Amino acid sequence: MSASTTPETDTQPDPRQRRFLRRVTLATACGEGLDGYDLGIISVVLLSISRDLDVSTAWAGLIGASSLIGIFVGGPLFGRVTDRFGRRRPFLVNIVCFVIFGVSQAFAQTVEQLFVIRLLLGMAIGAEYAIGTPLLAEFAPAERRGRLSAWLIASWYIGFLVSVLAGYLMLDVLGLGWRLIVASSALPAVATLILRSGMPESPRWLMSRGRRREARAVTLEHLGGQEFFDREMADEPPARGGVRNLLSTAYRRRTLLVCGFWACNVAPYFAIVTFAPQVFGALGLAEHAATIATDAMAVVGAVTGVALMDRIGRRAMLIGPFWVCAAALAVVGVWPSAPVAVVMASFVAFGYFNAIGGTLTGPYPSELFPTELRTTAVGVAAAASRIGAALGTFLLPVGLDTVGIGPTMLVGSAFCVAGAVITALWAPETAGRPLLETSSAELLPPSGTAAEAAA
Repeated sequence: MSASTTPETDTQPDPRQRRFLRRVTLATACGEGLDGYDLGIISVVLLSISRDLDVSTAWAGLIGASSLIGIFVGGPLFGRVTDRFGRRRPFLVNIVCFVIFGVSQAFAQTVEQLFVIRLLLGMAIGAEYAIGTPLLAEFAPAERRGRLSAWLIASWYIGFLVSVLAGYLMLDVLGLGWRLIVASSALPAVATLILRSGMPESPRWLMSRGRRREARAVTLEHLGGQEFFDREMADEPPARGGVRNLLSTAYRRRTLLVCGFWACNVAPYFAIVTFAPQVFGALGLAEHAATIATDAMAVVGAVTGVALMDRIGRRAMLIGPFWVCAAALAVVGVWPSAPVAVVMASFVAFGYFNAIGGTLTGPYPSELFPTELRTTAVGVAAAASRIGAALGTFLLPVGLDTVGIGPTMLVGSAFCVAGAVITALWAPETAGRPLLETSSAELLPPSGTAAEAAA
């Protein structure tokens, strides 16, 4: 059944639910925005860091990739902890880590120290990916889950753009050093920490652990009456297995899907935006203007993704944008000496359509796994995506120095083609469906059969 024809339950939320969902969405969106801010701010000051600390090309790549490597560790680690011990405390603790490691960057005296600090900061970002979107998905009703979760990823792109604008302001206008610029992320982190104080535990997690009375109390206090509890929460099954179930016959294909499409979405994006001055400089573009234009179009694309989320369905929002991004990067790869207008249009198109598909890296993985595996699965998918992103970020400056801009962009195009193929083969449609249904082992891609599910 398509997203446009999926029947929905009552869409008039209880006033308590409306207020609470607004709060939890804002608290989670701020965390995603912090992630984007931290990963964006390093692109502004990487050249300054390289000059100040006498950094080699290889170390510059490692500094650019350090947070991504940390996400690879932090995502599955904190995802598993959160599935086992609950959502509420890790949701608060990882923001405390943001504050501590954000400030610590100002005191780094060597490239090795900065690498370690940003590695730890990346682990906190990985925890945010694993915890934030699943937590919101578990609170939200089916008819609002996709759009609310998509706003988290839109907040990531907004945070990234804000970091670039603020970074250039602090660097070029205010003349601040790179240490204060990278440490500036601690200020919004403190505000996010205050916002998250007092957040309740996920009622779905409580139900999965047999704590029905507590789950009902949380639901009645924050999400509505007994009818909402009976419709959305009461049938939540008890936890049945551990992390090994991600590779069971029931969930193996979904695990490969979320790891694959997420990696193919972020790998070329992170490589390009982290080294935007070098990439755009090699193409003869005005570096600041090209960087800001690409990031701004990514924000517009993310907002477009939010608007389209429940209108056209998950599959269409992934497959189409992947092919457009592949074509945009292929134009630059085959014709790097093209007129400035052509090159700029290609990168703007890439930023816009990459962000449309990127909005699904929030809600989609959370929809495909049961409660006892949800944050673990999202953490593993985030980790897998950062393998490609970290590799691309580390190798991009090397590629620019050796094979040049054209072949480097063609590699990025190949990632997008792979993402389109993976999604077309394996992605089921989940838009508008209850979370218990979308996470069921029986959910199949449109061409799937029961025999294929057991394969």
